[in-house]
Amino acid sequence: MMPPTVPDESPLSRRATPSPWRRYVFLAVSAALVIAVMVAAREVMLPFVLAVVIAFVLLPLVEAVEARRVPRAVAIIVVYTVVLGSLGAFVRVVTPRVAQELVGLRRELPGLGHEIRDKWMPVLREKASELGVELSAEPAPVAARPHSAIVARPMPDGSIAVDIGSGVNITQTNYGYLLEPVQERKAEPFDPNHLIADAFGKAVAYAQNNALEAARIGGELVRGVSRFIFVFFITLMLAAYIMLTHERIVAFFLSLARPRARPSFLALLARVDRGLSGVVRGQLIICLVNGVLSALGFALVGLKYWPVLAIVATVFSLIPIFGSIVSSVPAVALGLTQSFGTAMFVLLWIVGIHQIEANLLNPKIMGDAAKIHPVLVVFSLLVGEHFFHTVGALLAVPCMSVAQSVFTHFRAVVQADDPELASEPVGSIMPPPL
Repeated sequence: MMPPTVPDESPLSRRATPSPWRRYVFLAVSAALVIAVMVAAREVMLPFVLAVVIAFVLLPLVEAVEARRVPRAVAIIVVYTVVLGSLGAFVRVVTPRVAQELVGLRRELPGLGHEIRDKWMPVLREKASELGVELSAEPAPVAARPHSAIVARPMPDGSIAVDIGSGVNITQTNYGYLLEPVQERKAEPFDPNHLIADAFGKAVAYAQNNALEAARIGGELVRGVSRFIFVFFITLMLAAYIMLTHERIVAFFLSLARPRARPSFLALLARVDRGLSGVVRGQLIICLVNGVLSALGFALVGLKYWPVLAIVATVFSLIPIFGSIVSSVPAVALGLTQSFGTAMFVLLWIVGIHQIEANLLNPKIMGDAAKIHPVLVVFSLLVGEHFFHTVGALLAVPCMSVAQSVFTHFRAVVQADDPELASEPVGSIMPPPL
C-alpha cells in the first residue's frame, strides 16, 4: 500500500507566510497616518523640527567628547554648557555696542533718507537720462486741507451739513455744549526730564482709564515670554533625547526594511547625512566666516554702524542667494551716504566674499554631496517662504537636500539593475553641439 502523498505546502503554512504586499500596505498606511498627524499638529511641530536640527548639528561634538570615555549624558551636558555659554558671552559682549549703534542709526535715519533723496536721486536720474531711461520725478506735494474748526457742506436735498473739525474743543456745561477753538501750543525747548515725566504721566493715566486693556496687554506679554522660554527648553530637552538615543532611532527605521534591503537603506542614510552635513553644518560655518570677513572689511573702510551690518550679514547668510542680496543693500546704501568710494569698496568687498565662498568654502566645507542646483535652491526657498514664511525659508534648502539625496539613491539603484545605464555615467551624457 502506497503512503499518502503529502503536499509540499499546506494551506496553513501558506497562510502563515505573510505576503509582501501586506507589508507594503501596512507601511504605506502607517506613513499616511504619521503624515496626517504631523499636518494636523503643525502648529506645535516647530520644537520637534528645531530639536532634530540642533541634534544633527551638535551630535559630532557629543561623539567627540564621548570618545574621551565620557558618558553620553555627561557629554551632552558639556556640549550644551560650552555652546550656550559661548553664545551667552558673545551676546553679553556685543549687545551694548549693537544697542548703541542701533540708537545712533535710528536718530540718523531721517537725515539719511533726505540725503539719499536730495543728493543721490538726482545723480541717478541724470545717469539714467544719459542712458535713455527716464525716471519719474518725485510727485509734487499735495496741498494740505485748510485747517478749519467748522466746515459747512451742502447736501443734495438742499440742507447744509456742519462738520466739526479737530480745531474745536467741546465742553459740556449746565446750559448745553460750549464750543471753543483749540489754542495752538508753542514749541517748547527739549527737556529730557519733562519728556520722561510726561511719558510716565501718560502711561499712568492710560493704565487708570484702560485698566482692562493694560491687563490684557500685560497678560499677552507674559504669555509670549513664557511660551518662548517653554519652547526653548523643550527644544533643548528633545534634542538631548534624540542625541542620547540616536542609535535606537536609526535601528527602528532600519527594522522597517527587509533584511536584504538594509544595506541599501544604510547607504541611503549615509548619503542623506553627507548632504545635510554640507547644507546645515557647512552653511553655519560659512555664515560665521562671512560675518567675520564682513566685519573686518566694514571696519577697515570705516563704514558707519559696521557691527550691526556685520551681524545682519551673518544672520541673513543662513538663507542662500536671497539672504546675501538683502544684507548687501543696507551696507552699500550707508556707504553711499559717506562717499561713493566707500560704497564701491563695500560692494567689491561683498562680491569678493561671495566669490571666496563659492569657489573655496563651498567645495571644501560642503563637498560634492551637498551640491544643489541654484534653480532648485530658488524654487525651494520660494515654496518654503510661501507656505511657512521665515521658518520655511530657513528649512527649505535642508529639505531639498534630503529630497535630492533620496532621488539620487534610488536613481543609482535603478541604474545598478540596468546594465546599459550602469555602464554609462550621467556626467558623460552631453547634448550634441549646435
